Amino acid sequence: MAENVLVDIERKWQRIWEEKVRWEAERDETREKFFLIFAYPGISGYLHVGHMRGFTYADVICRYKRQRGYSVLFPVGFHASGLPAISLAKRIQRGDPSTIEYLKRNGCPEEEIEKLKDVSYLIDFFSKVYINDYWKRFGFTIDLSRAMSTVSPGYKRFITWQFLKLNQKGLLTKKPHYAPYCPNCGPVAVDPSQTDVSEGGDADVLEYSLLLFEGPQQLILPAATLRPETLFGVTNMWLNPDVEYVVAEVDGRGWLLSREGYVKLSYQMGDVEELGKIKGSELIGKSCRVPYTNREVPILPGPFVDPKVATGVVMSVPAHAPYDWIALEDLKGELREGEDPWGLKSVVEGIMPITIIKSRKYPMEDPAGHLVKSMGVKDQFEVEKLEEATREIYREEFHSGVLNDLCMDYAGLKVSEIKDTLKVDLENIGLIRPFYDFSKEVICRCGERVVIKRIENQWFIRYSDEELTERSVEHTERMMIYPEEYRRELPGVLEWFSDRACIRQGSWLGTEFPFAKGWIIEPISDSTLYPAYYIVSKYVNSGELKVEWMDERFFDYVYLGRGEISDFPEERRGVIEKIRRDFLYWYPLDINLGGKEHKTVHFPVFLMNHVAIMPKWAWPRGIFVHWWVTQKGGEKIAKSKGGAEPIPEAIAHYGVDSMRLYYCHVGSPEMDVEWREEVVSDYQSRLLKILNLVREIISGGGEGGEMDDYLRAALAKRFSEYLDAMENYALREAAGTVYYQTYQDLRWYLRRGGGGGEAFKEAVRTWAKMMMPFTPHLAEELWEMAGGEGLVSLSRTGEVEAYDQGVLAREEYLKGLLEDISHIRRATGRKGERIVLYTAPGWKWEALERLMRMREEKGRVDPGRVIKEFLEKEELKDKKKVVPQIISRLAKDVMRMKEEDRQRYLSFRDEKDFLRRSIPFLSRELGAEVSVYEEDDPSKYDPRGRAHLALPLKPAVYVE
Repeated sequence: MAENVLVDIERKWQRIWEEKVRWEAERDETREKFFLIFAYPGISGYLHVGHMRGFTYADVICRYKRQRGYSVLFPVGFHASGLPAISLAKRIQRGDPSTIEYLKRNGCPEEEIEKLKDVSYLIDFFSKVYINDYWKRFGFTIDLSRAMSTVSPGYKRFITWQFLKLNQKGLLTKKPHYAPYCPNCGPVAVDPSQTDVSEGGDADVLEYSLLLFEGPQQLILPAATLRPETLFGVTNMWLNPDVEYVVAEVDGRGWLLSREGYVKLSYQMGDVEELGKIKGSELIGKSCRVPYTNREVPILPGPFVDPKVATGVVMSVPAHAPYDWIALEDLKGELREGEDPWGLKSVVEGIMPITIIKSRKYPMEDPAGHLVKSMGVKDQFEVEKLEEATREIYREEFHSGVLNDLCMDYAGLKVSEIKDTLKVDLENIGLIRPFYDFSKEVICRCGERVVIKRIENQWFIRYSDEELTERSVEHTERMMIYPEEYRRELPGVLEWFSDRACIRQGSWLGTEFPFAKGWIIEPISDSTLYPAYYIVSKYVNSGELKVEWMDERFFDYVYLGRGEISDFPEERRGVIEKIRRDFLYWYPLDINLGGKEHKTVHFPVFLMNHVAIMPKWAWPRGIFVHWWVTQKGGEKIAKSKGGAEPIPEAIAHYGVDSMRLYYCHVGSPEMDVEWREEVVSDYQSRLLKILNLVREIISGGGEGGEMDDYLRAALAKRFSEYLDAMENYALREAAGTVYYQTYQDLRWYLRRGGGGGEAFKEAVRTWAKMMMPFTPHLAEELWEMAGGEGLVSLSRTGEVEAYDQGVLAREEYLKGLLEDISHIRRATGRKGERIVLYTAPGWKWEALERLMRMREEKGRVDPGRVIKEFLEKEELKDKKKVVPQIISRLAKDVMRMKEEDRQRYLSFRDEKDFLRRSIPFLSRELGAEVSVYEEDDPSKYDPRGRAHLALPLKPAVYVE
């Protein structure tokens, strides 16, 4: 199969690289350095094609920087902390069928599956898979001498030092905390990277207020709300009649909760005991008392109440909650038209919305009803409209709402100012309790539903520290942050970032917290400063640096420059001094590259920990964020959801270079791209076209010719564009230049009679250099074909050589002329056996040049003055009508001209001669006899009077 040619080429060059190249970075103080990391992957199983996008960007950038003469450090590591590796090992131990099938589908040998029950073996196994099956197969130029794991003894020493420094700076604190918790695995991290969870990593933690309603049978009905100030507008309570509720003892009272709500509450309020059960239907039609106001309101049937959300008990505020308003209207309609099993018709008909808030946009009575009607919402099933209405009214009432006289002691106060005050007041008199829940369901990697648990005496990193936040925000102004969108977002994220719980208890992998025995530092907190450890890991891996030497004094000296080298035993001084010099050379980190899931979690804490601990000169220089590869429909590819094509299968099918080019060109880094096999196949076809073109032309031989100057100029121009794009990390733009525009340039060269001589080989060598960061295997093959010395992966680009813009202008002019003639043929329906071209006479060129000089000197043109000058010319006295028309048109063209257009005109005055030299080519291309005349040529053939339409570089055309 033709496509296997690319795979064969990849294997060939990977063998050669393995034999001849080591990508291990060495300090070279004669060269500028470049240090890049990508967010190291968690050890959670096999990776998939979505992961390879960011990794590929990292390698492309590093290859380019190496090509430009930088000394490049591109290390890799493995984030084995937390639960993922343990969860996977446990599922294998249990013989979980879906896990075993997943391993086999990804090519895991049968004999290895049994060994993977051991978590240490599992971490080592997948670390090797990532290196050998993914990163090496993709041709990544990674420095494996520095490879490290976050559960290695040396790394744990490093993290211990980091937390000693945070504590010394007063950035650790202890307080109660509500944290995500798996009943099986213990504490888990819930964030978009989904390190510890298989679903719901993007869930928010919602801080509810439980308003305690006095219900029938002395029950407490704890209604969870995000808007406790709306209690003054409650008209009724909703319970799901089909749900079996739990009666639980809380603080000596019976609370009514859904089963799921009971489980959640038991983790947050300590001693909660189940007393019994009661069906929701048994309480419908009864009443309860609104806290603080003491008003009595009915309990109504709400089949829409989800027992999984909060407590399963919902208060109704129809004047200010669109969902409640439409639910009440729906219930009224049902009771009018159908059965009334609870005898509620008259009660429900009598319920009117109670307006308690007046806002700028919604000053009327019943604002929620007004909004629902204006949006045309017909029933509860129009969820999108109701969500939009809810966001709209909540936002407006929070920012401009004022409580009215029905709100008792709080009347006249702004919602934005009273919200927290009211919560505290009611909590102090026992009418409100805090309650936390996720905005969506969260599932641990073990399969259990994650809850939120209250933890006493939790340790936090004080990211809320004002000085730390201010210094971090200021530093973003000096950083290279890609894309621009994230540059604008990051300061706000830093200002929003609050204290983060940094330790967990349970079966976690990681570093023991130095101030609380038995507690483990959680995975986000142990992956913030790690670029600095890559400087050290090389010496740990080689055995030059012993782990027991890595104490606080060692790290203080290496990273902070504290102390003297003489403070260390003599046998350690040599290696420690080398490490210190390496740190001074390689730091600061130039780019931290990772997916958009890290925008609000990893990147902020990465920056803040550097600012907190490292000297200012060592603060990071850049962040590069890329978006996701998605499945059809836009959903992120994830192992837990299927659709994750194994990387080895994709490599065998498409080839590595095809996939690398797909990642870099299918969309800009700041947009999600959909994984579509046919699109990846298109890139495969593109590379095969390039390979076959070069192979065919070089094997055919040939001599140089007059088009060689064009080819050199075209490649020089493309090379300049490539450098500009790469310097700005515009990878898609650079790939477009290399694989599409340059390809078209070579096709044109061949079309114009160029051959496979030395100029073509020289062009291919330049082309291969531009391809090398993106498709290194194909680049090596083309480099070798074209007689390049050594490996193109080790070559330098040099600078852009001056090139003849005139020769490029002539060829672009010719391409444009062919397109114009094709358009005329299509428009007229005449192919034409004879085509006549008419070029502008000298006076039109003189007028154009006069106008261009005028614009250059004065920044504007004066067509009236130029018209007057030209009408005074003796030879133009018979053109008094034509001259003003032509010069006015040329003046408009000149004012629209870009600099490149101006240069083209200045470098291309021999239009007529060039066209006449090109007649053989034009005749062959057009399949017609071609003639060229100047407009003023008395012998011209012009049966339709077209010649007078000619303008400089815009010949008139007659198709006969």
